Amino acid sequence: MRVYAIGDIHGHLDQLEAVHQHIAADKARVGDPDAPVVHIGDLVDRGPDSAGVIAWLLARVAEGQPFIVLKGNHDRLMAHFLRDPSESDPLRPDLHWFDSRIGGRTTLASYGIEGTRYRDTPDLERAARVAVPAAHQAFLEGLPDHWRAPGLFFAHAGIRPGVDLSAQVEEDLVWIREAFLFDTRDHGVLVVHGHTPVKAVTHYGSRLNIDSGAAYGGPLSAVVIEDKGNLVARVTGEGRVPVTPEA
Repeated sequence: MRVYAIGDIHGHLDQLEAVHQHIAADKARVGDPDAPVVHIGDLVDRGPDSAGVIAWLLARVAEGQPFIVLKGNHDRLMAHFLRDPSESDPLRPDLHWFDSRIGGRTTLASYGIEGTRYRDTPDLERAARVAVPAAHQAFLEGLPDHWRAPGLFFAHAGIRPGVDLSAQVEEDLVWIREAFLFDTRDHGVLVVHGHTPVKAVTHYGSRLNIDSGAAYGGPLSAVVIEDKGNLVARVTGEGRVPVTPEA
């Protein structure tokens, strides 16, 4: 089975469209138009056009494109705000969507809401209910927190090592960092994730990090994974670039 995957998007619609063009060219070259494309989560925040990213993905899913769109922590925070802006996400009660580390105000600006930097939460709540389409909120609410293929496990942040894959919980799948990143054991699958930016797609043997830092001015990366995770390559405008496990 051949699977394509795209890292954390963070509101960069132009880069999303570009990497999908690269993927389409690769699919045409290998004659596999129906290969799934997994989006690893964090569709929104920080970048300039989160609204456009959601609208673009919604339209392609409606067309029947073989897309899997996973939930990232930023997507979860946005969905929670739209559902109940008076409270923080119970998974991270210390962190509100408007926290400067998250970028929710930038996302609301992409929906045409003016002055988001200075308006208070109740005011932005009222504006968001008018500006954010119900279809966008429903899309965010319905995002799955993981996806599996033979030899592969896709989740935004990673997994809880030592816990059966069938027993993983959303808190870890969208938020985990150190307990996963510093664990080198074999998980029985190649875990494909984002959430923690790296300079370039990096293969650590048991996991593959595809978040190359689009949120911070880096590129949005796409990969193709074949042979149950034994073959990995970046998909670029110049073709495939092999990605091998670090020594």
